[in-house]
Amino acid sequence: MDSTRMRTAAGLLGAVALCLAAPAQTFAGTHRAPDRKPVLCGTDQASGLAVWAADKGSCTTAVQVGAAYTKAARDSARAPVEVRVAGAAWKCRERQGDPNPYLECVSTSDGGRWVRLSS
Repeated sequence: MDSTRMRTAAGLLGAVALCLAAPAQTFAGTHRAPDRKPVLCGTDQASGLAVWAADKGSCTTAVQVGAAYTKAARDSARAPVEVRVAGAAWKCRERQGDPNPYLECVSTSDGGRWVRLSS
């Protein structure tokens, strides 16, 4: 009886060891790409704030979105606003940074496209 228990325990421990040692299986298309560093696109002319985008290809739009937001934000008393640039809608608001707040706009059609304005 003791030998049966010992063999069962040894078998279970072996199975656990195999499960823990085996690499996790990944499926094509399910891995998450690493976060990219933001790209500095220039300076907003009205506010003097730096304009950042998610990628270099978005810089022209980012500067336009930043300008539209700083213009709209003057009348909104820092409430969230929506701006339109080149036919696309962007939701913009102030966010708390560490330590300083920054302004952020996110495309309503593609959450991966964003613009940030910071000092």
